[in-house]
Amino acid sequence: MYGKGAVEDGNQSSLGEFILLGVSDQPQLELLLFVLILISYTMTLLGNTTIIVVSWLDPHLHTPMYFFLSNLSFLDLCYTTSIGPQMLVNFHSTHKSISWAGCVAQLYISLSLGCTECLLLAIMAYDRYAAVCQPLRYTAIMNHRFCLQLVASAWLCSFGNSMLHTIRTMRVPRCGRNQIDNLFCELPALLKLACVDTSANEAEVLASSVIFLLVPLGFILMSYSYIGTAILKIRSAKGRLKAFNTCASHLAVVSIFYGTGISTYLQPPSSNSQHQGKIVGLFYTMVAPMLNPLIYTLRNKEVHRALQRTLRRNMTAQRGLS
Repeated sequence: MYGKGAVEDGNQSSLGEFILLGVSDQPQLELLLFVLILISYTMTLLGNTTIIVVSWLDPHLHTPMYFFLSNLSFLDLCYTTSIGPQMLVNFHSTHKSISWAGCVAQLYISLSLGCTECLLLAIMAYDRYAAVCQPLRYTAIMNHRFCLQLVASAWLCSFGNSMLHTIRTMRVPRCGRNQIDNLFCELPALLKLACVDTSANEAEVLASSVIFLLVPLGFILMSYSYIGTAILKIRSAKGRLKAFNTCASHLAVVSIFYGTGISTYLQPPSSNSQHQGKIVGLFYTMVAPMLNPLIYTLRNKEVHRALQRTLRRNMTAQRGLS
């Protein structure tokens, strides 16, 4: 249907910029979202940075669980920073544009980090399974080298997968279309700009979504079925409560992230309603990273004690200097 001219037009549009429509037709909502995202981004920076610093400074938290949690916090910092600042600039500006290179970078980084989080949450579920179901062998199973290998594999696989999708998506002819009806450069929204059949691209997205969403989610659910059985066998009520609280925090994060991810990627882009896609995208890119530190630390006495020890050490050091 489209010949050489269409491909040339698509390539010409790729050299310019994209317009992020967002919610530009609702100025009052735009102002509200600017304030909410600014608060959310600030809290994300503070919460996740605190977890990383405390986990690094306190020797009591030098365990596999907090190693993975620190990775998750670092990932969330990068994730929100790849999207949040540009979103805030566009909400505050009348010209809501992003350069072609900026859009490519945003798509690649956000997609890579989203895939990494999918795998990292599955790794954290395995860590909880080993801790609860194999307590005597836990330190042997989750040794430092194995933890590093798991995390490195998650990052490498995700960035490789994202590279393929980014190249394939940005090469799709758009015939001069450059208005993205979304808050940021997201894969489904970019595919909607295509002026050719994108069935092959959508099939690839679906296949990757199964691998990076459904397979890890199935692994997490299977791990927690074993964990639940093991928790019920714990005789001490205090022990059961501690194990339940730790696992409940992780399951809450899993529900938020996988729920929104599946809503976005496990259906054809053409079937996503515009407003639903924007709200879901905003939730898993800005709200979820803000909630993760709160969920993991709100009832976590180990983190509370570690934070208190870190603050006391800093105060003692300051008094010594004065």
